[in-house]
Amino acid sequence: MFFLLLAIWLNQGKLSLVLYCSSLVPHTAVENATQKTLLAINCIQFFKPKTPQNELTMKLPISLNRSANGLFTSQTRPFFFRPLISFPPLRKSPIRPNTANSSLKFSSFKSTGPFLRFYNSTMSITTTTTASSQPPIQVKDHIELTPKEKEIFHRLLQVVRHFDLETELRVAGGWVRDKLLGKDSDDIDVAIDTMSGREFCEKINEYLSYTGEETPGIGVIQCNPDQSKHLETARMRLFDVWIDFVNLRSEDYSESSRIPVMRFGTAKEDAYRRDLTINSLFYNINKDSVEDLTERGISDLKSGKIVTPLPPKQTFLDDPLRVLRAIRFGARFGFALDEELRKAASDEEVKAAIANKISRERIGHEIDLMVSGNQPVKALTYVSDLQLFGAVFSLPLEFEPEIPDRYDSVCVADLDSAWRLLEAIGCPFSADQQRLFLYAALFLPFRENVYKEKKAKKIPVVSYIIRNSLKLKASDAEMVISLHIATKKFVSLIPFIVSKEDIQILEVDWKREIIDVPFASKLRILAGLLLRDIKDFWRAALLLSMLLYPTDIYSATSSFEFDKRREVYNMVEEAILEKGLDKVWEVKPLVDGKEIMSILDLKTGGPLVREWQQKMIEWQLAHPFESKDKCIQWMNEASSKRARLE
Repeated sequence: MFFLLLAIWLNQGKLSLVLYCSSLVPHTAVENATQKTLLAINCIQFFKPKTPQNELTMKLPISLNRSANGLFTSQTRPFFFRPLISFPPLRKSPIRPNTANSSLKFSSFKSTGPFLRFYNSTMSITTTTTASSQPPIQVKDHIELTPKEKEIFHRLLQVVRHFDLETELRVAGGWVRDKLLGKDSDDIDVAIDTMSGREFCEKINEYLSYTGEETPGIGVIQCNPDQSKHLETARMRLFDVWIDFVNLRSEDYSESSRIPVMRFGTAKEDAYRRDLTINSLFYNINKDSVEDLTERGISDLKSGKIVTPLPPKQTFLDDPLRVLRAIRFGARFGFALDEELRKAASDEEVKAAIANKISRERIGHEIDLMVSGNQPVKALTYVSDLQLFGAVFSLPLEFEPEIPDRYDSVCVADLDSAWRLLEAIGCPFSADQQRLFLYAALFLPFRENVYKEKKAKKIPVVSYIIRNSLKLKASDAEMVISLHIATKKFVSLIPFIVSKEDIQILEVDWKREIIDVPFASKLRILAGLLLRDIKDFWRAALLLSMLLYPTDIYSATSSFEFDKRREVYNMVEEAILEKGLDKVWEVKPLVDGKEIMSILDLKTGGPLVREWQQKMIEWQLAHPFESKDKCIQWMNEASSKRARLE
């Protein structure tokens, strides 16, 4: 017996669909019911008057509740379709309003015998509208300078006039964009049309010497393509603000490299060689005006669109890093990726260019900025939806166990759940703790996967992704792996911590042997050992464990489930604090190694001393207020008892 229910409703202009079913549902039933629903919605969209404001977005719940009795509702992630519905795995054969399309299949589903098993975590159906129906983005008509900026720009113009230079000074890129959006920015990049940045900085110092003022040092950042520095940049500090100076330029790319051949260019050439139209704007210091030389930078800013100044495919083939930058800026500002840009970004040739033309360090840097940014889920969702996950997060050639085909959706779903839980509890983490917590969530589906090195040593796949694919710090990989280990330990302890029953037996698979103490003391020992391993990151590990306790969160992601998991997190955190375990990793052993050797009458150190050091820490955790003398007394008694047994 099974049941399956498809519910559709209209809520504030948004068409939504939720799939309810038991855990054992024949895959044909799901496919048929879902197909008919999609066809029905598609027909509605097909026959309604076509207007550019209408866009249909479909979401389908991805995971089934693994409880045989429960219903589930899935947190959803949108896919955009225009003007007809098509499903990402079926891009080459979209669903059309006719009965010929009778063999709908989902790559997200995998059939096990006659039943369906869901691997993905987000596939939902919802309709929304395009950016044109969103509230308009407020863009200022002109740039309002702060007193500090007025001082800086006035000084630069003094230099131009003093030497009678036929030079126009322009602030380029992000500063202009942010100021037009009403945001503060101290990222001032000055573009010069008649000389290099170093030459203009020397003119500044020559002028300051003439006026009797102190001359600041000039820093020169050499060309470094791996850091997106294709031309020498000069830097100096004016009025306590670091300013970058560079000449306007034009770029010519070869097919085999993302390193361009540079030459002096016009302001228009410089604008068109930039990654995005919203980053191509200039503020002309001489004329106190904004220049939109691509003639669409301001309009794209107002409409919230991510667009390239030149055709996107060639732009991305010239410099594939721009794909990741487009994703990052789209997520950061909540802007929509242009449809042509999306097609180009997911092009196989562009994906190959990402793998072959960009250094792994630069890929890692962009991903790190996404994960550390204000919208990490949206950014990584773009990476997944554009089918770039494999190009960005390359995996070892061989590893075990196997992973599902659409593992990227599971990774993004775990990241989404972690982000929402983080927001729900009020984010008690530092910036670096949050960054590593989100990496641990993103790579949670790989926590059990390993590969073999040349020496046949098994290495976590997570280590390969972080150290080889992203070229991040080794310490980042170590901490993410530690979070995964601590998460597994928390999952085994949580039932004992939150239980209101009188439990007398406490066993966990990661700590088989422990000193003989009552249940409450044993629980404090195990929790204390866990915290001593993970230290300041224990809250991150605890929150991460909420994605797995009592089951994987993508098997039940209703708001009720999130409230329940938040409640469990708060209960465990409170219990740990009540037990006085916060900062327990700072507790020093009451007896050092030499004293242990003396007490036990040992000639040399070694494994036996380390064993007793571990037992002593356990004793201290069980007896947090006892003295050193009591500890030594216990050691003598335990040692004598052990000798009699042996």
